[in-house]
Amino acid sequence: MKKSILSFAVFAITSTTLFAQIPNNGFENWTTVGTYSTPDNWETMNPTTAASGTFTAEKGTPGSPGASYLKLTSKTVSTTVVNGVAVCGKLNAVTMLPTAGFPSTLQPVSFTGKWQHMIFGSSQGAVMVTLTKYNTVTHMRDVVATANQTLTGMAMSWSAFTIPFNYVSSMVPDSCIIFLKASGSTPYQDDYLWVDNLAFSGSVTGLNNLEKNNSNISVYPNPATENVTIELNINTASALAIKLVDLTGKLIKEINAGEIQGVYKTTILTDDLNKGVYFLKVTSKESSEVKKIFIQ
Repeated sequence: MKKSILSFAVFAITSTTLFAQIPNNGFENWTTVGTYSTPDNWETMNPTTAASGTFTAEKGTPGSPGASYLKLTSKTVSTTVVNGVAVCGKLNAVTMLPTAGFPSTLQPVSFTGKWQHMIFGSSQGAVMVTLTKYNTVTHMRDVVATANQTLTGMAMSWSAFTIPFNYVSSMVPDSCIIFLKASGSTPYQDDYLWVDNLAFSGSVTGLNNLEKNNSNISVYPNPATENVTIELNINTASALAIKLVDLTGKLIKEINAGEIQGVYKTTILTDDLNKGVYFLKVTSKESSEVKKIFIQ
């Protein structure tokens, strides 16, 4: 295979830090609604849990920097632990997943900020950012890039974080979703994630070469219904791994093909998957590449 198409070494990178297009990025502005407060331009589970007097999103002081920050904590409501989540955009209170983001046309190198976090159970929270563009033909959103990181260990004092974007398209995005979770798939009482000073860092160019270089892997049919076939050619014998992940970075299916050299072909069943956008991550000794696929 050729050198990884996702390597930022091939991009011209500026050092600009881009704050402007993340609304209320420092969590300085809050609106009080009845018994609780919500950070402006962000949605949380507070409207749903307010009846029980429990709030999974709270204003912390002082910020790092600034006057305030966002405290997300998973808490028990009745007999269920509700995940501490926040979305810069629209949040579905039933699924606790984002449904929309905010306008953004930036193509940043990374997503940065400050955090503190602690896990009391076994399911770590995450920070997930998705850049998308509306497709006027399919009337769906195409993923341009993602910057996702599952929390590991703990951070008991303010620590800076940097999460790089992985670009799968050269399109200029028109929207961004920032999704923050105190817990993973199994929330535990008092898991927490505190965040502040969120920003986009850098700006990439040279993305117009992305699609034409992304030719080492053939994926068909795409869109897929019952199955998808992956075909590739490996120049040097190396261990090959293929992972199918969803938009949140969750591993859906995995193939560890062992040591492969030459043409390799395999099929993944998709008839048991929900409709939507997924990513195939193909990793060998020579490179790591990503293909976006649609399940319909």
